[in-house]
Amino acid sequence: IIASGADPRPLEIPGEKKYLGRGLSYCTVCDGPLFEGKRVAVIGGGNAGFEAAIFLSKIAKKIYILEFNPAVSADEINQERVKKTGKVEIITSALLKKIKGNQFVNSIVYQDRKTGKNITLLVEGIFVEIGSIPATGFVKGLVDFNEKDEIIVDPKTSQTKTPGLFA
Repeated sequence: IIASGADPRPLEIPGEKKYLGRGLSYCTVCDGPLFEGKRVAVIGGGNAGFEAAIFLSKIAKKIYILEFNPAVSADEINQERVKKTGKVEIITSALLKKIKGNQFVNSIVYQDRKTGKNITLLVEGIFVEIGSIPATGFVKGLVDFNEKDEIIVDPKTSQTKTPGLFA
């Protein structure tokens, strides 16, 4: 039985590896309480990003949601919940460039894709909510994959194309 899970989708920007666990987190519920009264950024304007911002609104002083696209994709109900917090600022068309800090995160730099201008946000925490990558590479050749690299199974039995191998 294959139950390998997924890995968080990385940002792939300078400072990401250096500040992982030093202000950069891929788990809002795990690490959010460490940022009580602080300014934080949530990367990702989908439902996961908005739900992270809603959770953080009970903890953090100010939350920025940064979204690459010109509009967020979160459901209307999550957008309404975020608005009601009064603590969240949504920034769209944001191309992340760099995470900066000393020992810990103290800012994130993004490029406004509309103007081309680089902007620095002073934040002490960054929460990445841009999806995940299935951890399935080790079974290539044994199973078939869909367009998201998820293992294709028979929905009734969880059987893969390989007899006796389930996922």
